[in-house]
Amino acid sequence: MGTKVLTMLEPLWQGFPPVDPLAVSGSASRTLPPRYESVRSARAFTRETLQGWDLDELFDSVALVVSELVTNALRHAILAAPEQHDTAPPARLHLMRWSSRLICAVRDPSDDSPVAGEADSAAESGRGLYLVESFSDSWGWHPLAGASHGKIVWALFRLP
Repeated sequence: MGTKVLTMLEPLWQGFPPVDPLAVSGSASRTLPPRYESVRSARAFTRETLQGWDLDELFDSVALVVSELVTNALRHAILAAPEQHDTAPPARLHLMRWSSRLICAVRDPSDDSPVAGEADSAAESGRGLYLVESFSDSWGWHPLAGASHGKIVWALFRLP
């Protein structure tokens, strides 16, 4: 992996579980336009990336987590403040692979920490972070390093 790619990903390392950045065997990212159709394109991008890395068997779990992270970024950080679209950086999906781990990370311009909701049984939303926790091996978030605003919400999968 080139030095340029490692430098670009450096702000993402902060807050992740200990991982050697030089051991990255694959990395892909995509900017997400500020509309809900971005969830579908994030899933398609995830499918293409996982197929390229011969990780097709992980698609269902990883795509569910990616969908939840992207939906949260759009709902709570991007579309919640439409007047900031011109000044705030867009959401961005990052997929990074190591020999034994896969990390899905979504960057958004909000400083607010993600909060797991207490959805009642009739609610149509509010379970996203519960699903992220259930389907990934771990997850977390941290402020975006080197930026005045923004955060990264990530989920880690151990590879078979």
